[in-house]
Amino acid sequence: MRILTATHFYEAHGGGIERVAGHLNRHLQSLGHDTLWAASDEDSLPELNTAKAVRLKCANPTERLTGLPMPLPYPRSLQALCRAIRMSDAVIIHDALYVTSISAMVAARLSGRPVILIQHIAEIPFASRLMRLAMKMANYVITLPMLRTAHQVIFISGITQSAFSQIKSKRPPVLLFNGVETEIFHPTDSPARSELRQALGLEGKCALFVGRFVEKKGLSIIEALARSRPDISFVLAGRGPIEPEAWQLSNVRVEKYRSGQSLAELYQAADVLVLPSVGEGYPLVIQEAMACGLPVICGADTARADPDASSWLIPVDIDLRDPSGTAMRVSTAIDKLPMADPAMSIYAAETYSWSAMAENVLHCIEALSVTTPQPASADAR
Repeated sequence: MRILTATHFYEAHGGGIERVAGHLNRHLQSLGHDTLWAASDEDSLPELNTAKAVRLKCANPTERLTGLPMPLPYPRSLQALCRAIRMSDAVIIHDALYVTSISAMVAARLSGRPVILIQHIAEIPFASRLMRLAMKMANYVITLPMLRTAHQVIFISGITQSAFSQIKSKRPPVLLFNGVETEIFHPTDSPARSELRQALGLEGKCALFVGRFVEKKGLSIIEALARSRPDISFVLAGRGPIEPEAWQLSNVRVEKYRSGQSLAELYQAADVLVLPSVGEGYPLVIQEAMACGLPVICGADTARADPDASSWLIPVDIDLRDPSGTAMRVSTAIDKLPMADPAMSIYAAETYSWSAMAENVLHCIEALSVTTPQPASADAR
């Protein structure tokens, strides 16, 4: 089966949605399927064992101006996307509210190809009232029709599913959690952790942030927290339009190119993951931290993404309009960190599986009872 995935960027861009798409593509390919990946050509291409790239030349002014990743494909790129979809057996779209996603949906419906829409997020409570209003309108005008149009909707968190529970989709939606590479993300013993901390130059209490350096991830809260707690070292793993180096804080260190094993080392060496983000589904970094046995402080909504895991996550009310007040709440939570519970990493290893997610997505594709024209044969392709 040939399956085309549509996202706004490739994995190298560093966002959670792109990372999920990369993992899912690799596991679909390992199950013997031909995978294509359509996304903006702004970043380096996926690895050979991930998918064949369908590069879409795009303009991307909004991310540079506002931090919102919203690439706008050029007409020739849309033609290439349509051709790739006609040559595919099914289309997987990650999140509705991107021009690349909308274009893939339209092309798939015109070509009669079944569409799986994996919805990661609901609404983002931006600090700006204008941005909140724009998000609400965009969900009403775009996301809701996309959810109704898709042949199968998959939610990756309970809170996202709940936010869209009133939508009448073609089939009952499916809740599937993202996976974790447990061969990489796992706890380490005390001697190994001490060696890691020494190699990384970490002393005293260390708070870790992993994610894109954008407003919705709570970077203003991290800055306020770091200024108020010089006794804590803050390691920020990621990159984006916000530059934490500009804060000129001696207790803030930026790691821009950590992934896989090198990222796992940060989880294993830190004392807590702090993710004061909003408008999330279920951030992959939380699942990775859990698998490594690292305590997690996150938004109260995010902590409910997986009800069975919520007892291990430390919820804090996040308000992007009040960075200082939110930083005080996070600071209090850091001072009251509970003892690490080994059951958390065991739960994560047993529950979050990329292979299981891929198999369930394939089951959804195979179960679609839609009449679609047969794609061109492999020889014709």
